[in-house]
Amino acid sequence: MEPEILELESFLPYRLYRLADAVSREFSRVYKDRHGLTRPEWRTLAGLGQHGTMTATALGEQSAMHKTKVSRAVAELERRRWLTRTPDENDRRVEHLTLTKAGLAAYREMVPLAKAFERELLAKFSDGERAAIAEGLAALERSTKELKAVP
Repeated sequence: MEPEILELESFLPYRLYRLADAVSREFSRVYKDRHGLTRPEWRTLAGLGQHGTMTATALGEQSAMHKTKVSRAVAELERRRWLTRTPDENDRRVEHLTLTKAGLAAYREMVPLAKAFERELLAKFSDGERAAIAEGLAALERSTKELKAVP
């Protein structure tokens, strides 16, 4: 009896990874060309731009980045003077990260470019296909949360 073979090309987790990576790489051209940002730096900038003040831990959770990637991104954005760190009054191990005026300006410059990228990507689909993509992604996100909840 032959062992079963896993065809990666049809294995959903592999397909999702490849698709996410391809879209992310394509979008990275926008922020890399404009500001020379890496993916973690862009995700950090976007998270702070969206939510305002956050901790590095919250940024990591929101962006699904490992703490070392968040730490390096924060250090680089601080070096550029795009964010500031403020120690927590109750716990000195925690820092609150906030965009500076320059960081906020970079974020505001990137928002319309990000939205245009998304519009262009989705323009290839019909209204029904766009709705199906949104519904399918939401269902997959719910499913992964349920998987995490199972002991």
